[in-house]
Amino acid sequence: MKTLPPLRRLLLAVVLFGLAAGFVVGPLAWVVPAFLVGLVVLGDLAAALRRGVLGVDIIALLAIAGAIALGEHLAAVIIALMVAGGSALEEFAEARARRELAALVGRTPRVAHRREEDRVVDVAVDSVQPNDMLLIKPGEILPVDGIVGTDAATFDESALTGEPLPVTRTHGDPVSSGVVNAGGPFNLLATAAAAHSTYAAVVRLVHAAERDRPPLVRLADRWALGFLIVTIVLGGGAWWVTGDAIRALAVLVVATPCPLILAAPVALICGVSRAARRGIIVKGGGVLERLARARTVLFDKTGTLTTGTPRVTGVETLDERDADEVLQHAASLAQVSQHVVAGAIVTAARSLALPLVLPLDVEEVPGGGLAGKVGDVRVLVGSAGLLDAAGIPPPTEGAAARMAAAAASVAWVAFDGRVAGALLLADRIRPETPRALRALRAAGVTRLVMVSGDRPASAEAVAMALGLDAVHADLSPAGKIELVRGERAAAATVMVGDGINDAPALAAADVGVAMGARGAAAAAEAADVVLLVDRLDRVGEAINIAKRARSIALQSILAGIALSGAAMIVAALGYLPPVAGALLQEVIDVAVILNALRVLTGRSAPAPLSDRRAVDRVVEEHAQLRALLDRMRRAADRIDQRGEDPIAELRAINAELNALLLPHQLAEERAVFPELAHRLGGRDPLSSMARMHEEIAHLATRFTALVQGLLDAGTSSGEEREVRRLLYSLDAIISLHLATEEELLSQVEDLPAHAA
Repeated sequence: MKTLPPLRRLLLAVVLFGLAAGFVVGPLAWVVPAFLVGLVVLGDLAAALRRGVLGVDIIALLAIAGAIALGEHLAAVIIALMVAGGSALEEFAEARARRELAALVGRTPRVAHRREEDRVVDVAVDSVQPNDMLLIKPGEILPVDGIVGTDAATFDESALTGEPLPVTRTHGDPVSSGVVNAGGPFNLLATAAAAHSTYAAVVRLVHAAERDRPPLVRLADRWALGFLIVTIVLGGGAWWVTGDAIRALAVLVVATPCPLILAAPVALICGVSRAARRGIIVKGGGVLERLARARTVLFDKTGTLTTGTPRVTGVETLDERDADEVLQHAASLAQVSQHVVAGAIVTAARSLALPLVLPLDVEEVPGGGLAGKVGDVRVLVGSAGLLDAAGIPPPTEGAAARMAAAAASVAWVAFDGRVAGALLLADRIRPETPRALRALRAAGVTRLVMVSGDRPASAEAVAMALGLDAVHADLSPAGKIELVRGERAAAATVMVGDGINDAPALAAADVGVAMGARGAAAAAEAADVVLLVDRLDRVGEAINIAKRARSIALQSILAGIALSGAAMIVAALGYLPPVAGALLQEVIDVAVILNALRVLTGRSAPAPLSDRRAVDRVVEEHAQLRALLDRMRRAADRIDQRGEDPIAELRAINAELNALLLPHQLAEERAVFPELAHRLGGRDPLSSMARMHEEIAHLATRFTALVQGLLDAGTSSGEEREVRRLLYSLDAIISLHLATEEELLSQVEDLPAHAA
């Protein structure tokens, strides 16, 4: 029954024609199609034997041969119809199940529009090279990875990531191949050839997924072999006891194991396809089957549990140096580095509008930091180890040392051989991480472990905040592998990571999951599952899809065995003739395969709230509020520094607070909260949000009254203390409000990955 698709369709047509002709010209017309199907099944059996496997199709062959030999020609052609129809039904089911995978492959662009001087030339996508400037027309799929070469562009990324909302990228932003231009025409500067672009890698992953043969299907084959023995014993026994060969034929007819050998692969292929619809590429049904048994999940920290994009949270200076001067010199030097920490330092300086200069004689030490000249000053930026190696050990006592020890990460800064200060950095936990971990526990995962190369203090702080079961820090890639192997010996283990150093650990786990949306290509190649959307909560979703697919596959196998077994007993007792048995078996075939297709259904992504403009406004204003909070913290930190007049900055903060925060809260309560409360259910699901709104409004009103009462002549020490207290209080409660609201919103819809 594993014939080529064109032969399947032709065979089914021949059988249907022969069945109809037999009622007109006589029973001999039924023999021809039955004989042809028997030959095809015999060929399949021979191929299986060459591979060292006894195929269960032998039951169908025996049934056809027995029916022809006993003159049950109508039964023979119905059995042939069952075999040919089962093959065609399998083809249809697999095509239906692979629809999302096929859609990904079928969307591959063939032509690109390359700009050459003052004209646009259509070229084959394979000829595009890095640094080519391409024109992307409205509605076109991006053929290669690149960066936006015009002011802005809007993209539909749903085919790759499952995210339903359009995403806007600005000039210089990277964008992946395979997404759709949902706006006007724009220029794309290619950064990779087509073969090395994101979409080509996705297509390779899809082909790998389709080639895999699931372990559960091999299990079904083993059961089918036992089923064959039972069939021969039962049919032969009925013949021996009664002397009626027709009873043996009837047993063979209803025992034809189409549901047994078709249901499992169809269910697992459906699971792979459904995962692809959600931006989860699973490399085959075998991976899905292992994923369903997962009980332990290991996580890398940076870029997996956290955002992977650190930000400067403070500047601690020594020798009464100015904080802006330390940050300005460090950022000037960091401009020439591609390191993520360097980018965070530059971003912090630019957010304060600090002027940066081009450094000279820059040296980059991998894993250590940067050295160079900024103006007339020799600047060193990097780890404590780098400064130690340069003979400039950072302080071990004092405020700077204590702040550095408490920070998630720190970059020390030295001027002309003397430590000038420390830049304190933090890598925030992903907004969806707590929800993702809860979903994993709900899916049956009993152990959540962090496996990180970061220093213990940083890793343990994140692990404690998330309630993980264990944390292992300061690990090398080899150390990660040993840890993965140890966990794997105790339970089925999943490893989730995103970087090149995670690739060996991903390969060592039962199932490796790569955050492929921005992770290293090496991690994606080593992993068994690749998340095309940069969201950790898709790991739990993948496990739930896998568990449902495996459950329905087993259910279909057992249902097929039970129904066929019951029919065999009835046939052996003489109450089910061959023709009726063949018709009954056809019904069983259809039932179990339709049951396997249920994997494609079930709970899908929640429908977005009806007022999309209001939700988009919430997301946009949350980003603005976070920027305002950074400004408020900086003002609070600097309010008592002599030589500075804080009144103008405080008045500007107050104006922005009143213009943004209070209207934001009012709009939420009117446009978002009513529907959100209805979706969440319960007695009063947003009572805590309403209480936070009241407290924020109260603190903001007090801050306004205090700032408006400040005299231009300056502030008293009491006023400074109260301003600082109000700013810190507002920062804490607004931050909690933003995080809580995004968590509630995420329960009813997919927020964009950058929402928080």
